[in-house]
Amino acid sequence: MKKLIAAAWRLIRGPIQWRVLWIFQAKFMVGVTGIVRDEAGRVLLLRHRMWPEGRQWGLPTGYAIKGERFEETVVREVREETGLQVQVGDLAYLKSGYRLRVEVAYEAALIGGTLKIDSFEILEAKWFAPGDLPEGLQESHRLLILGKGD
Repeated sequence: MKKLIAAAWRLIRGPIQWRVLWIFQAKFMVGVTGIVRDEAGRVLLLRHRMWPEGRQWGLPTGYAIKGERFEETVVREVREETGLQVQVGDLAYLKSGYRLRVEVAYEAALIGGTLKIDSFEILEAKWFAPGDLPEGLQESHRLLILGKGD
C-alpha cells in the first residue's frame, strides 16, 4: 500500500500536490509588527482603539494579506495607520506555537511622510525614547523595543 501511495504521489506532481498539501496542512494568520525608529533612536508607538483599556499603547501591527511578503506588511500597516513611510530592516522576532497565529516583528527606519493617524484604528501616535516608554504599553512590545523579545 505504501509503495502504491508513493507512486501515485510522484505521478500527480506540481499544482495538484500543492492543493493536496494545502488541504491537510495547518493554516495560520500572521501578525506582523514594525519596530519603527527615527533618526534620534526614538520608537513610534500608537494608542490602538480596539485594544483593551489600560493596554492600548503598542507598536504598529497588523495581519499579513495572502501573498504579501512580511516586510511589505510592515510598510503597508505603518502607512495605513500613520501616513509615514518606513524602510524595513532586520527580522527582530519570530514565534510560532499559537493555535492559529504566527508572530513576526521587524526593525524599521522612518524615511518620510507626514504623521496623520487613521482615527478608526488609532487614537494617538507619539515618538518615545526607549528609556521613557508609556504606561499601558503591551509588555511584549516593550520587550521588542528593548531587544529582549522572548
